[in-house]
Amino acid sequence: MLTKRTKANIVKEHKTSDADTGSADVQIAMLTRQIAELTDHLKINPKDNHSRRGLLKMVGKRKRLLAYLSKTNTAGYEKILKKLNLKK
Repeated sequence: MLTKRTKANIVKEHKTSDADTGSADVQIAMLTRQIAELTDHLKINPKDNHSRRGLLKMVGKRKRLLAYLSKTNTAGYEKILKKLNLKK
C-alpha cells in the first residue's frame, strides 16, 4: 500500500506539467512501485493467491499503458523505461 507521501513523491518526479497527476507516465511509475511492494509481500507469503491475482492485474495494466505510451509518445516511452529500469 502506497502512502500519500510516497504517491506525491512519485507524481512530483514523473509529472509532465504542474497540473499533471494522471498521465500515463505517472500511472506507470505508480504501478511499478506497487508491483515491487507486492512482489516483496509474495516472497514472504507465497500462498497468498488473492494478492497474486491483484499483482497479475497490475502487471497487465502497466503493460497496456506502456503499449499506449509507445504508440503516442515514443520519446517518453524510452525515457520512462530507462528511468524505471523496465525491459521492452
